[in-house]
Parts: sequence; C-alpha cells; structure tokens
Amino acid sequence: MLFDQALSATVSTARADTIGEHLRRTAARHPNKPALIDGETTLSFAEFDRFANRFANALTDAGVKPGDRVVLLSRNCWQFAVTAYGAARAGAILVPLNFVLTPSEIGPLIAASSPTMLIVQSALVPTAEAALAHSGVGADTLVEITSDLATAPTCGWIPFEELLATATDVEPPATLGPDDPLRIMFTSGTESRPKGAVHSSRSLSSEYLSAVVEGGMSGDDVELHALPLYHCAQLDCFLGPDIMLGATSILLPAPEPTTVLRMIAEHRVTKFFAPPTVWISLLRSPDFDTADLSSLKKGYYGAAAMPVEVLHELQQRLPGLQLWNFYGQTELAPVATILPPHEQLSHAGSAGRPVLHVETRVVDEAGNSVPVGEVGEIVHRSPQLALGYWNAPEQTAEAFRGGWFHSGDLGVFDEDGRLRIVDRNKDMINTGGENVASREVEEALYEHAAIAECAVFATPHPKWVETVTAAVVLVAGTSATQEELRAHTRERLAAFKVPTIVHIVEILPKNPSGKILKRELREQFAQAAPTPF
Repeated sequence: MLFDQALSATVSTARADTIGEHLRRTAARHPNKPALIDGETTLSFAEFDRFANRFANALTDAGVKPGDRVVLLSRNCWQFAVTAYGAARAGAILVPLNFVLTPSEIGPLIAASSPTMLIVQSALVPTAEAALAHSGVGADTLVEITSDLATAPTCGWIPFEELLATATDVEPPATLGPDDPLRIMFTSGTESRPKGAVHSSRSLSSEYLSAVVEGGMSGDDVELHALPLYHCAQLDCFLGPDIMLGATSILLPAPEPTTVLRMIAEHRVTKFFAPPTVWISLLRSPDFDTADLSSLKKGYYGAAAMPVEVLHELQQRLPGLQLWNFYGQTELAPVATILPPHEQLSHAGSAGRPVLHVETRVVDEAGNSVPVGEVGEIVHRSPQLALGYWNAPEQTAEAFRGGWFHSGDLGVFDEDGRLRIVDRNKDMINTGGENVASREVEEALYEHAAIAECAVFATPHPKWVETVTAAVVLVAGTSATQEELRAHTRERLAAFKVPTIVHIVEILPKNPSGKILKRELREQFAQAAPTPF
C-alpha cells in the first residue's frame, strides 16, 4: 500500500472502473442520446443513469447490502438493464435466470443463490412463486415488473416503478471494487446441477473491450437485442459494450422473425446478433424480401457454426452485411475467439483466433500443448475469466487446475492460429442457442421404470442446428413408446431439453471400460434428424 488506508480509499474512488462507471461516463458524453428503446418507452443515457441511481438507492433502502444477491427473472425490457446497472452501483450481485426453465429447475438456482430480493416480470410471477416453493428459501423483498402503471401488482409484490419512484436519484457511494463479485451466471456442464460462474467488473470490462475491438463495434451502432439478456452472449457481448460505447439499443422480448425484420426497418438497425437458427428463420420468413434491411451492416452469430449454405445465402441476399462468429462460454464472460468477416467463407466452421484479452492453448491430458492439427482440450488464460464457481471450491479447483481454465471443449488449431471446435468434452448440446447438459436429460429418462440404460447426445438438425437425441435400452419384459418417453421428460424438463427423437435400441456401444461411446451414436443416428418445422 502506497498510502495510509484513508488516502488509498480516496485514490481508489477516483480510479473506479466498474460497470456502473461505464454508464455514468456515457451519460456524461451523450446525455440526450437514446440509450434504450423498449416498445413505447425510450430512455436517454441521462435518464438511464438516473434510473440506475434510483434503483441502487432503492436496493439500499430495502436492506440489500453489498454482496447480497438479487435474482432477476424477466424477458428483455428496460427494467432488466436498469436492474443490472443499478445492482452494480449498490454492490449487489445480480443473478439473471432463464425464464424458459420450469419451477423445479429454477428452485435449486434460487436456493443456491439465497437472494435478498427477487425481481420478476408479471407473466413469470406464477413460475417464480412455484420456484420459491421448490427452493425452500425465501427472499426479503419481492418486486414485480408490470406491463404498465395501471396494472395491479400481485399480492405481496412491490411494483418495480414504485421502487424507483420512492428512491432518490442521488449518486450512491461507490461500494464495488473491480474484483468484487458482480454477477452469478448459471451454466450447465456434465453435472445435473448447474454451476454459478461468478464475474466481476474487471472480467466483464476486459470482455467488453475484446468484443469491441475484435467485433468492429462503435458508438454509432443501433443494435437490436432480441435474444434473451439472461444469456451472457446478448448481455455481455452486445448490450454491455453498447452502453460503454454509447450505442443505441432496441429491446425485444423474443426473436420473432416478422417483428425482428420490422424493427430493423423501422429503427434503421445497423447491428444484430443471433444464433444460426434465428438467422435461418429470418431468411425463411415471407417478410424477408419486402423488408428494408439496407441499414443492417453488422451481423453476429454464435453458439454453433453457421452452415456454409446459409453463409452463401446471407451473402447473396444481404450483400452489405458483414458477419462475425463469436465462440466462448459463460466462464469467459463469454467470448474467447472470433472469426472475422473476411474469413467467413474461406474458413467456414472455424471459431477464429483468440481475442484481445484471451490466451488460448490446445492441450493433452497432461496439460502439454499439442502440435498444430492435433485435437486436444481447449484451455484459456484471461482477465475475462470468472472468479470461480459460486460456493463450489472443488469444481473451481478442477476447472482452473494448472493456472489455466479448462473449457471441457475439444479443438484443434490450424497453421495460422485459427481454432476449430471438434467436440464438447462435457457432452453439452446446443439446440437453437440453448445449452442442454446431456446428463440432466439422461437422469430424467432414468426416472422412467422401463429404462435400463440411456444416452443423450446431439444430432444435426436443419433448423436448430443441433437437436437433443436419446438412445435407450428398455428393461427386459417392459415396453415404452418414443412419445411416452418424450412426454415423461416433458413433465420434468424445459421444452428445449426434451429429446426430439428417442431411439429404442437393444444395446449401447461401449469401450472396454464400460463407457458409452456417444461419438458412435452421433454417427449412427446423424441422418435421422427430422425435417424443418
């Protein structure tokens, strides 16, 4: 320490560089510029900044202390953004949850985070109340995001607008350091219980700069955010950098093709991110050829490789559009590598090169780098990395062993340093941009009395790119149909996790040690995917 404690604290305040400061600086530069457009509501950066102050002070008034968790269950809306930045200014840890999950899936996430406050959009309040019952814990304050001021809140819930209206917009004192926990983002791996990746302002700020520099972003962008903000891809690859740069963000609750195309034309949108499945849905929309998409100059995709045929079609039908492929994972906040526009066709399927703040290797089981062209596990070092997993020291130690973050993904480098993803060591399935842990689906199937053995894996799908597929062996003397087994899992899991196809087989392929060979199953059933919806 260069100075005494009091002087060091004063200097630290002057040097503050947390997520809350991003918004404050932008509001000072562009106070009247539109920051958020959500339906009929438009917030300038100055208004957004004041609302973030109000929300931070409202948290303090409600007894939320630095380090307390605030759970958020909501579709995209201006209140989501205000909550994210206001919580950061109060020093609270934001926990955005996937609104597609069932109450029995959300309950354990609430229990793990032990929130002081729960903020929920009106339509999701029944889900949240059922999830609270499943969780076995409570929250001191329940806040409801209503559709308008005239909507009566649910009994026991405080309207979000009332929370803002009763708080002051005076700038709250800085309570968050650059490496203090700021966010818990739950991510699924091979384990049935999701892990909470804990991020700080330093990890997010580092990632924002990587995304801006490598992704060709600027303050002149007008971006449409249609993918859910509970995903770190939309929240931290795009909304966070937009706010830092002073770009305008249009928020949509869902990527419905007709609405997306209309909003691009209406707001002269220049920038849009979506997984390949959504880009495909736009191309197949009857409104595509009549919509004025001339303003759209920057397109981004991730979660899966874009089919080459679709890349060609996008190039032909949107010749003014540049495309970037973002690869990464939640623990990296999330971007790790980017394939730039000029390499989209020449290196289709590649994940590109490591971004500004990421160092990436491909290693063998002993942690040694493998030669170019050889498959190994992808590992990273980066200030973008999470602080670890929430209340999970053993899982953190395993993931960060040897001073590198072990992604669990298998990849290979080419001679020019581009990374290609070969497989998911964690058996993760990415269907339509949603991650599904195969083991979680397997455990649901095993609850059926007729299941002797099962394996869940990804197979190609013409619309979703990957789809959840299961192969099952039935107990001798029992019977079960594909639809019966799908209905069984549908009762236990979110819809996107339910197997599209269940193959009933006599035996599952295994290696000499008894491990099921999912690679063989993927190859065997690769051609059995359904036709597009």
